[in-house]
Amino acid sequence: MELKLTRPICFFDLETTGTNVAHDRIVEISILKVYPNGNKESKTWLVNPEMEIPEEVVAIHGISNEKVANEPTFKELSKEVYNMIKDCDLGGFNSNRFDIPLLAEEMLRAEVDFDMKNMVSVDVQTIFHKMEKRTLEAAYKFYCEKDLTDAHSAEADTLATYEVLLSQLERYPELENNVKKLAEFSTHKKTVDFAGFIALDEEEEEVFAFGKHKGKKVLEVLDKEPGYFGWILNADFPLYTKKVLMQIKLSRLNNKLN
Repeated sequence: MELKLTRPICFFDLETTGTNVAHDRIVEISILKVYPNGNKESKTWLVNPEMEIPEEVVAIHGISNEKVANEPTFKELSKEVYNMIKDCDLGGFNSNRFDIPLLAEEMLRAEVDFDMKNMVSVDVQTIFHKMEKRTLEAAYKFYCEKDLTDAHSAEADTLATYEVLLSQLERYPELENNVKKLAEFSTHKKTVDFAGFIALDEEEEEVFAFGKHKGKKVLEVLDKEPGYFGWILNADFPLYTKKVLMQIKLSRLNNKLN
């Protein structure tokens, strides 16, 4: 079984300092790039997160502060990472909820204009949960009949994720071997930003998905309560959420000028 691709897809996994998308940092990133002709290339980087890695997190992935002390920062690696994934679709395990949002934060922090507008993402965990509802180790055992001996190693998790997706396509004939369709199937809900603060309603218009304006159209809120825009920009929201909100506001201004 091979993926039917019209352009490359990059499966990737992150090991991080924690699970807070807005504040935590990458300590390891591994990418497996699969081309439409079946060729593959992979790359793994250790990253100096420029912050302390908590002991309880080190106990999970085994990457200590000493191990990454002399490694490059993400900002130093950002252009190399971006060049590998640009013009590609993305794939991962729980990537829609964690890896992609955190990667976007790191990219924007490094002043790389990362955007998912022309990319789709396949979340293998979502497909797995919809079909079997288990973890990556269990998925690897269930679909591939193998033990994931190096769990929480970014490289091992990345390769396992790719193998699980291929096995899912073989097992479930109702899954279409098409990255766009797989992306749609592995999406929980329609959101505009990664963190899920801005969603799309039935009319495909942006609405706030949190707080006192939950369910209200973003543009209507910004028109009636301009200060809400400034509050979000200055509050503790992910950078990508702020970028999306700015794009929505600029789009409205451009429409008014035209």
